[in-house]
Amino acid sequence: MKAPCVRVARERGEETRRALADADLVGEDVEIDDDGGVLYIPVTDPDAVPEKFEVVSRDLPERSTPEMPADILGYDPSLERLGDVVILDEDDPERAREIADAVVESALPVETVLDRASKIKGEQRVRDWDLLAGDSTETVHREYGCEFLLDLDEVYFSPRLATERHRVTEQIESGERVFDMFAGVGPFAVPAAKRGATVVGTDVNERAIEYFRENAERNGVADRVTAIAGDVRDVAADYEGWADRIVMNLPHSADEFLDAAVRIAGDDCLIHFYDIQHEDDPFAPGEAAIRAAAQPAYEVTVENRHEVRSYAPHELNVCLDVRLAASE
Repeated sequence: MKAPCVRVARERGEETRRALADADLVGEDVEIDDDGGVLYIPVTDPDAVPEKFEVVSRDLPERSTPEMPADILGYDPSLERLGDVVILDEDDPERAREIADAVVESALPVETVLDRASKIKGEQRVRDWDLLAGDSTETVHREYGCEFLLDLDEVYFSPRLATERHRVTEQIESGERVFDMFAGVGPFAVPAAKRGATVVGTDVNERAIEYFRENAERNGVADRVTAIAGDVRDVAADYEGWADRIVMNLPHSADEFLDAAVRIAGDDCLIHFYDIQHEDDPFAPGEAAIRAAAQPAYEVTVENRHEVRSYAPHELNVCLDVRLAASE
């Protein structure tokens, strides 16, 4: 079976496999192939493989697939994996129970199955869950070489945004000063610090900040991270003119914090502004809000208009990458 894979000398094979596994890039449908001292490690997304690795296409033997939930159920259920937790979003309790039982019975390395029981609510950005299997909502999630400890019952975290977080953090250069205004457990901030940035992150959820600090330690970047529990508007004065880059990932209400962002922005600052708008015109409201907050103190240039994902029928989650340059 033809598959994208990383070609590497056998003596570097395990090191390479671990690096790809940490980024959740190792393919599971085909086997790793050994050909005369050269290993071919299958990957799921060749575009996400770091440039230091050589990506090629090769015929690889198919792997005998262990029994998955779909094999047991007779249909492919909708589910998400987050560490050793499986997340469902089922309105029918009987169907949710059926899927949970199949997950537990399958070969998936899972400890807990949760079903969403409410929408995200409150300024803490948490939701209610129905615990269908297991006894803990805490897990360790691995994403592009970083580890994140978190408790889904106490903090907000979306594995669906992994690609978007990687898009942003891959732009960061060593020595940058990055401010994450809604940092959560650190999924933007920790990778930014791993790339050599000095990072400040705030969040009103104190438990999220505790996990953020723990995750900075787990990933060896605690010396480059400052985690602050509280409303960013209350600490903006302490970081006036400080940031080279600002992340504003609070898409339903980030516009309410633009005055704080402008205060934190340095003379040349890139803002990643997340928004949710109707598909007919998803970028204009955010752009207008940024210009109203930043001008005339800053010249405003939209460098990128990016659709992150579909959020709801006719609604898009989008990101504006906007450059603020201080007016002379």
